[in-house]
Amino acid sequence: MLALRWHGRGDVRLDDIPAPEPPPSGWLQLEVIACGICGTDVEEYLHGPTFIPHAEPNRLTGAVAPIVLGHEIAGRVVAVGLGTPDFAIGDVVGVDGLMGCGRCSSCSRGAVNLCDSLAAVGLMSDGGLAERVNVRADTCVKIPAGAAADTGALAETLAVAVRALRRGRLAEGERVVIFGAGAVGLFALQAARAMGASQVAVVEPHAHRRALALELGASAAWPPGAEVGEADVVVECSGVPDAFAAALSFTRRGGRLVLVGVSTVPVAVSPMDIVAGEREVIGSLSHLRKSDFAAAVELLVSGAVRTDGIVSSRIPLAHALDDGLLALVREPERHVKILVVPPTSDEAVPERRAFQA
Repeated sequence: MLALRWHGRGDVRLDDIPAPEPPPSGWLQLEVIACGICGTDVEEYLHGPTFIPHAEPNRLTGAVAPIVLGHEIAGRVVAVGLGTPDFAIGDVVGVDGLMGCGRCSSCSRGAVNLCDSLAAVGLMSDGGLAERVNVRADTCVKIPAGAAADTGALAETLAVAVRALRRGRLAEGERVVIFGAGAVGLFALQAARAMGASQVAVVEPHAHRRALALELGASAAWPPGAEVGEADVVVECSGVPDAFAAALSFTRRGGRLVLVGVSTVPVAVSPMDIVAGEREVIGSLSHLRKSDFAAAVELLVSGAVRTDGIVSSRIPLAHALDDGLLALVREPERHVKILVVPPTSDEAVPERRAFQA
């Protein structure tokens, strides 16, 4: 089958690989309906390995590069391993993707995203940028009949936004500022509205994304450096190092700043700005299946969160390298979310090749 695999930094290839083996006990095999390309995939291509096991196998999954990318997965169940009574062949599911050890203190309190041995589909095991994928059943959420086929793939990104707002303890009537109008930021904007925020302003450098934010319900959309006003909850989704200090300055006294965007660059912030105003700085990592992911599916199915404009293109799997991953590398400002779908039976598949930076 066709699959987009990470072999090393700057080395991602469209490969012909064997289809997955029948799923073991507690696992499902999915025929992929849609899979999003995430900023994490781009980061692994440009700067990895960060999460992908390269020198040694991952201690939870046993996987090692080359790894099939893709963790924003919607799929149809085509095979069921033993011990999975909650799923049947033909079920359409979204994949939360986080796998915990089930034994550490984090797993015991339900915080799988903080597991000592955390692994994720598409990073520490083969993912959904392929025709089929095996996934743990306990990472899957059923998608209701009649919902859009790609709901499961988009729910993964929305779940990140839902968790961030929950971590920020957003209450009805509060004001929100969101830094970054990428997919997570635009979903956070809509989720905040659905959760009762009175105003949601967006800070974003690209004009077309600011316009899209306004279409999706933002109270205001400003370029960086503008005076937006203070908010009860500020969500930093951009990952731009300089955005941390700016986001903190827009957090009211006693307010909460939630960090979602990932940056490894040290930033200079005065502790006095946090202490004197009793501001909280809160980290938010990924999502949890039973709460955040399930809520994201509900928001999408109900229509409370729109995807038009956020999905900038849907491309066949055979074009996932040139028109997908590399398009995000070369022109990130032109795209928000690219969804990849598997090839149809009559689709011409281009020559399998590698791309090396």
